[in-house]
Amino acid sequence: MGMDDRKLRILQAIIDDYILTAVPVGSRTISRKYETSLSSATIRNEMSDLEDLGYLDQPHVSAGRIPSAKAYRLYVDQLLQSGRITADSSDTIRTHFANRVQQMERVIDQAAQVLSTLTGYTAVVLEPGGKQPRIRNIQLVSVSPGSALAIIVTDAGLVRDHIISVPRNMDSDELYTISRALTEALSDCTPQQACDRIPILMARMEGNAAVLQSFSGLMSEARDGDSHRRVAVGGVSNMLAYPEYSDMEKARSFLSLIETRDKLASIIAQKGDVAFTVRIGPETGVPEMSDCSIVTATYSTRSGRQGTIGVIGPTRMQYSRVLSVLSGMGQQLSELFGSNEEKQ
Repeated sequence: MGMDDRKLRILQAIIDDYILTAVPVGSRTISRKYETSLSSATIRNEMSDLEDLGYLDQPHVSAGRIPSAKAYRLYVDQLLQSGRITADSSDTIRTHFANRVQQMERVIDQAAQVLSTLTGYTAVVLEPGGKQPRIRNIQLVSVSPGSALAIIVTDAGLVRDHIISVPRNMDSDELYTISRALTEALSDCTPQQACDRIPILMARMEGNAAVLQSFSGLMSEARDGDSHRRVAVGGVSNMLAYPEYSDMEKARSFLSLIETRDKLASIIAQKGDVAFTVRIGPETGVPEMSDCSIVTATYSTRSGRQGTIGVIGPTRMQYSRVLSVLSGMGQQLSELFGSNEEKQ
């Protein structure tokens, strides 16, 4: 009995789902979410074979399976191209581990593109803010002697990952044990709260202080990064098609402003529960946009976090069309983000 393509696909699905949920994975979950063309019975048989091969563990008789250290090793080895992790290939690992948990980040980019296409103007989408994300699960996976991939999944369905330093003699089983301890200690913490708790963990887990110190640096980056909300922009070149921006100097000023994402976020960010705002010409308060109008709308997650979508166009934009599109997009984003939070 060997490892074929179907077993590899099922094993990858189990690892992805377990990283996201930290819950033993059953055959029905795999059949419903990942391998829809296979029956639960077929998947159960394959999972049984994978368990016999040492790739899966079953914590309880009636529970689903969880990946073993051997499974993680095989999974990571599939990602390696040159025998060790480099800065260039870490993006490949990020894609494979996050292809099911970074969907909300892709939604932000897609929403900006759709808005710009439907309106013919420049679109801006600001991710939900209002409160820090909370940690749901942490995984440390060995990738080479002396390094491990640290993966942090949050309640918003977003993932952060980074290569951290670990002792060269530390094996996958030890990293798995540390992962479980970190998840237990830091689950439901914000990045700030996690940073405050790590020194306590270091005192309690003296033998793993070096790993925790390296992990602490990643959490500090997550804490600091959360103060800058992500901005996606679509259809920047659309504005250049309008005669108002045929002047090269005026176009250059506009493009320069669009590239300054922090400033752009502050311009479109809305406060409170205002459904729409329309700022025309000088009302924008931005000299580079004196010939523009900015129409924005809010969308909300079920936990109360708010984001903003906006359209920037000439003052003669089709306001009725823009407001209609923003209303529909706001509803869709609220549903998507709300549905994603329910799954966490």
